[in-house]
Parts: sequence; C-alpha cells; structure tokens
Amino acid sequence: MNAALTFATSRRPSGDILLSAVGEIDMSNAATLAAALADAHRDASGRPVTLDLTGVEYIDSAGLAVLYPHVATLRLVATDLLAPVLTVAGLDDLTTIAD
Repeated sequence: MNAALTFATSRRPSGDILLSAVGEIDMSNAATLAAALADAHRDASGRPVTLDLTGVEYIDSAGLAVLYPHVATLRLVATDLLAPVLTVAGLDDLTTIAD
C-alpha cells in the first residue's frame, strides 16, 4: 500500500526553491520524493532548495536515503518530532535543519 504524500513547489523572495511535503515518506513513495527533489534542484539552477517537512508525519530509511545526494544544496525544515530522526540519521552534520 502506498503512503499518501503530496508536494507543493514555490519560489521564496530570495529566488530559492521551496518544496513542501505533506504526508508520510516511506519505501512506497521514496522514488516520488527523489523525483520531486531532482526537479526542484533542476529548477533552482544551483541555488539552495529548502525542503519543508513540517507536514510530514513519518519518514523511514528509504525516505532519508533520498535526502543524502542533495545535502550540499539542501536545507531542511522539520518539526520537533521529526528533527531528532534527521539528527540520528546524521543529516544535521551535512546540511541545515531548521524548525
């Protein structure tokens, strides 16, 4: 069964891309997240991409794995519930995580 996951893309006043995710990220839809991130990075033309995870209730290792190839230009926004998961995965050492 596929977990529900939706995305919205916008541009911040700075010109940076904001990709907002809502739902759950697991192995059933990690490829969808990967495609959305690839599209956002392509549209960003080398500028940072912010991935807003405040609407994400759950992320598993497949979802976390999708984030690693983008850490050089990826900024994450997470809730207090999700931020520790990102920290345990080591993402706080590789990119910016904001709440």
